[in-house]
Amino acid sequence: MSAIPWRALLLAGIAALPASRAGAQGTTTLPDLVVTGRSPGSLTAPSIAAQREALERTPAAVRFVDGRELDNRYAFTLRDVLADTPGVFVQNRYGQELRLSMRGSGIARGFHLRGIEVLQDGVPVNLADGSGDFYQIDPTAVRAAAVYPGGNALPFGSSTLGGAINFITPTARTATEQHILRAEGGTFGTARISGQTSAVLGDWDALAAGSVAHADGWRQHSRSQYEQFNANLGYRLSDRIETRFYAGAYIVRQQLPGSLSLGDALGRPRIAAAAALSGNQARNVWAERFANRTTVQLDTGQLDLDAWVTHKRLYHPIFQVIDQDGLTWGVAPRWTGRFSVGGLDNDLVVGGRYFAGTNDALQYNNLRGSRNGLVANGVQRATNYQAFAENRLWLRPTLAIVAGAKVLRDERDYENRLSGQRNSRTYDGLNPKLGVLWQPRPAVQVFANVTRSQDVPDFSDQLQTVNNRPLWVPIQAQRAWTVEAGTRGRQDGYGWDLTLFRSNLRGQLLQFTVDPSIPANTFNAGNTVNQGVEFAGHVDLARGVAAAGDRVTLRQVWTWNDFRFRGDRQYGDNRIAGLPPHVLRTTLTYAAPEGRGFLAPVLDWVPQGAWADYANTLRANAYLKVGLEAGITVAPGVSVFLDARNLTNKRYVSDLGTLQNARAAGANTAVFYPGDGRSVYLGTRIAF
Repeated sequence: MSAIPWRALLLAGIAALPASRAGAQGTTTLPDLVVTGRSPGSLTAPSIAAQREALERTPAAVRFVDGRELDNRYAFTLRDVLADTPGVFVQNRYGQELRLSMRGSGIARGFHLRGIEVLQDGVPVNLADGSGDFYQIDPTAVRAAAVYPGGNALPFGSSTLGGAINFITPTARTATEQHILRAEGGTFGTARISGQTSAVLGDWDALAAGSVAHADGWRQHSRSQYEQFNANLGYRLSDRIETRFYAGAYIVRQQLPGSLSLGDALGRPRIAAAAALSGNQARNVWAERFANRTTVQLDTGQLDLDAWVTHKRLYHPIFQVIDQDGLTWGVAPRWTGRFSVGGLDNDLVVGGRYFAGTNDALQYNNLRGSRNGLVANGVQRATNYQAFAENRLWLRPTLAIVAGAKVLRDERDYENRLSGQRNSRTYDGLNPKLGVLWQPRPAVQVFANVTRSQDVPDFSDQLQTVNNRPLWVPIQAQRAWTVEAGTRGRQDGYGWDLTLFRSNLRGQLLQFTVDPSIPANTFNAGNTVNQGVEFAGHVDLARGVAAAGDRVTLRQVWTWNDFRFRGDRQYGDNRIAGLPPHVLRTTLTYAAPEGRGFLAPVLDWVPQGAWADYANTLRANAYLKVGLEAGITVAPGVSVFLDARNLTNKRYVSDLGTLQNARAAGANTAVFYPGDGRSVYLGTRIAF
C-alpha cells in the first residue's frame, strides 16, 4: 500500500509542458488529494513526470527531453531529438550517421561515437569497449531522453568526459496513446512509415513499435534503408516486484558518400568521394537486442537488476571490407534508498556493472564493395568491472550536498589469429564527485559540482592501420577534472538553463587523418583545456494574439566551446580542431490554444566554422540556416506537420575530420562533410 502525491505529480506534469506547444497556463489551484491503494503505474518504468522530477533534483547540468515535443515534428535522426538541448553538439554527416559530442567528447573523432555512453532504457547501446553508433535508436520510438553531461551520469555507472544520454522508449503505461500511426515523406526520396501499439491487461502490459525508412540521400551514393523494431513486455508479480523484458531488431543499409575537400564541399557538395564510388563504400548492420529489468521494492529502498545481451553483425566496405560479428552482454544491479541521517533526509544510490563482449574482426581487400582476400583476422575482447555510489544529503529542505565515486577496471585484449600475437592492457581508475544543490523555490535551482572522468580507448583507437594491417598501439586512458556551476528554473511564461564548465585534461584522446578512407590515428595529447557555456532559455513574448489561450514564444539555445592545447610542444595554445566555437539555434513559435497547431521559424547559426587542423591553418565556413516548422490538428488524434529546412539552400560544412597541419607537404585535406541543401518534409500522425 502506498500514498500517491497526485497533486504534486500533476503540477510537475503541467510545469513540464514545453512553452512552444502548450496553451496559456495561468495559476492553477488544486485541492490536496491523497489516494491510498495500489499504484497503477510501473515499478520498472516510472511515469515521465516522475522521471523528470528525479532528474531535475540532480545538482548538475542535466537535461530532459519530453517525447511529446516530437509528436507533431519530423524527427528522422537523433539531431532532431536533441537539437534544442544546450551543450549537445549533434550534426548529421549522411543518413543517420552523426557527430555527437558533449564538452569535447570525441572532438576529433570523424566517425561513429566516442566518449558518450548511449543508453536505451538504462541499458548500454555501446559495445563493451565503449565504441558505438546510433542506428538502434529509433526517433519515432523515443518517449523521453535524459542527458547527463560528464560525471553527472554516475548513477548509471558512466564516468566519461561526455557523460551519457538515456533514450527512454514508451511502455503501455507511459505511452501517450494506445495506438499510433505515422507516415512521412519529402525531398531526396525520403519516406518513412511507423507504428506503435500497446495494451494493459491486468498485471501485464505490452508495447511494440516499428518503423521502416528509406532515403535516396541528398548526395551521390548516400542511399539508406532502415528497419527498426522495439518491444517490451512487463509483468507485475506483486505490489513490490515487477519484471520487464525488452527486445529489438535493427537492420541498416547505408551507402557512404565519403568526405570532400573544402572547395568541393562548398562548390560541388552533392558529389561523392572517388574512393567511396570505386569501393562501393557502405555500412550495413544487423543487430538484435534483448534486455530485462526486474525491480523489487524493499522495506529499505528499491533494487533494480538489469541484464542484457546484444548481437551485432557489421559489413563495412571502406578502404578495406570490415567484416565483424560480435556479442555484448552485461548485468547491472542498483540499489536506491531514502532514509534519515541525524534527522536529515538522505538519498543513496549504490550499484555495480559487469559489462563484457567479444568481437570477431576480419578485414579483406575491397573489390568494389566485395571481399577480395583476407588481410586481417582478429578477436577483440573487452571486459569491464565497475562499482559506484552517490549519496545526496539534504542539510535543509532546500539545500543538498552530493558525494560519490566510481571504481573501475577495464580490460582490453586483442588476438591476431594470422600472426599468433596477443596484446592486452588493463585500465584502473577511481573517479570521485562532489556537488551542492540549492533550491530556493520548487522550480528554481542553483548547483555546482566537481567530477573526475576517465575515458578508456576503444579498439578503433588501439588498432591503427599501418601498411594496410591493424597494429596494436598502447594508448593511455584520458583523464579529466571538470568543474561546473549553473542554474535552471521555470516560471509562468519563461525559463532558463545556464551552465559554465571547465575541464582540465591529461592525455586527451585526439585523432588525425592520414587518408580520408582510412580510420584516423589516435594519440594522447599533453595538457588540454575544454571549457564553455551551455545555455537555453525561453520567454513568452505575447499571449492572446489571435485567440484566447494562444502564445508567441522565443526560444534560444547557445553552446560555446573553447577547447585548447596548453603549452604543447607542437601546437602551443592552439584551438583543438573538430568543433566550432559557437553554435546557436533560435526558434520563434506561435502556438494555438489546446495544442491545435503551431508555426515556428528556426535559425541555426554557426558564426565561425571549426578548425580542421591542429595547426589552425584551415577551417570550415560560417553559416546561417533558415527553416520553418508547422503543425495542425485536423481532427481528434489526427495531425499534419511540415518541416522545411535550409530554405536559402546555404552551402555549408556540417562536420569534418581532423588533420595535423593542412599546409604540410602531402596533406590530404578531403575531410569535410557538406550539409544537406534545401529540403521539405510532410507528415501525418494518427493516434487512437
